[in-house]
Amino acid sequence: MSSYNEFLQREPKLALSQTLKTVAWVLTAVVLVLVGLMRRPELKIALPDGINFGFLPPVHAMLNSVVAIALVVAVLAIKNKKVKLHTRAINVAMISSVLFLLCYVAYHFTTSETLFGDLNGDGVVDEQEKLEAGSARTVYFVFLISHIVLAGVSLPFILFTWINGVTNQFAKHKKLARWVFPVWLYVAVTGPICYFLLKPYY
Repeated sequence: MSSYNEFLQREPKLALSQTLKTVAWVLTAVVLVLVGLMRRPELKIALPDGINFGFLPPVHAMLNSVVAIALVVAVLAIKNKKVKLHTRAINVAMISSVLFLLCYVAYHFTTSETLFGDLNGDGVVDEQEKLEAGSARTVYFVFLISHIVLAGVSLPFILFTWINGVTNQFAKHKKLARWVFPVWLYVAVTGPICYFLLKPYY
């Protein structure tokens, strides 16, 4: 029996799976609440003088890019039955996603939101600025809205797919991964796209 087939014969860890899935639901709820609250001006956290998280947006884009690359490597690896490479690539994607989330929340809880088309930097996009931004503004919002919605919707299923993998429930893992992968990849790719479209207004 090949090492790949031996790997697939591992005993499922059902008790661990149930515990991890409960944790996944709790984490999903916490993340969605934080994302919902972090753009409210009254909840902004003042940073000490000399500390500024303005350097984080390109870090967000870099981390999303790492996730996208890791996901492609993971899929190619498992198609070639390279389980170790697949596992390592998924771990890179998961760790990068956690780092992204931590940086993203830290940035938005401490820094005023940058608006697409805000050429004056006054936090307001007037009609003239909207006109100057043109069709690029529509493109930006299509990417941004789809990115945010799909990130929120896919989060618990990304966690469930990972949990099914680490608890040896490979049939469930494969079934979920077939649709989770393209959604997660889209979210990872559109993150940097949104950053580069918004970059002139930072």
